[in-house]
Amino acid sequence: MGLLSNRVDRESLKPGDHIYSWRTAYIYAHHGIYVGENKVIHFTRGGQEVGTGTALDLLLVSSGPSRSRVPCPTCTPPEAGHGVVSSCLDCFLSGGILYRFGYSVSPAHFLAKARGGTCTLAVSDPNDLVVHRAKYLLENGFGCYNVFKNNCEDFAIYCKTGLLVLDQGTIGQGGQAVSIVGGPLAAVLSSPIRLVTTNVYGMAAVAVGVYCASRYAADIGSGMRRDVVKVSVEDLTTRLATGLLQVIDPLPVPAPVS
Repeated sequence: MGLLSNRVDRESLKPGDHIYSWRTAYIYAHHGIYVGENKVIHFTRGGQEVGTGTALDLLLVSSGPSRSRVPCPTCTPPEAGHGVVSSCLDCFLSGGILYRFGYSVSPAHFLAKARGGTCTLAVSDPNDLVVHRAKYLLENGFGCYNVFKNNCEDFAIYCKTGLLVLDQGTIGQGGQAVSIVGGPLAAVLSSPIRLVTTNVYGMAAVAVGVYCASRYAADIGSGMRRDVVKVSVEDLTTRLATGLLQVIDPLPVPAPVS
């Protein structure tokens, strides 16, 4: 795995790895946690989806295990209404290429990855704790699926870091949603430049700068977000059940690697 590509071989996987595979012509990636023995735990729409009301909802059909006509002999069919599922690696990849998500990357590395949803500045917890969180959420759920605020990438990042975004009015932990929102946002924010210049290259440079700044500021490990807390998986599921997630007391968030 390097600067240009996070692609990895199956043989290099370790329990606790955050993996993903691109879907729909590289428009959307599906994320999960590899837990060993050729199994991946991941978050899907289940029966608790909150849609966007836009064409983005069509991308969500790729966020589950393979829907082959021939049932997989090793995968357990997901229960209705439970978005966290366990699949074999083949069903998770659904014919796609295997990639591993990067953690503790440097700011330069992060910004060099122009596409969000491939790495984070945040620090990963030990692999055994990551697997524990994923298996616990397999039994207890991860709340209501939302493409912007609580999706498969958010699930995997939470399992890896224990970090959670409390403000439900904002985007979640993942960088994929930031990329979707950040491109149009950069174009809008850079539009006033047209009042003082007609240089298309200058406007493009400003738009790129705004986009990169927004991605960096929104990353869960940047230290710039004030809506991020460290939450134990047991506390998370209890508070999800009681609707008290927003009152969790903040804990220190590890600083990004310089």
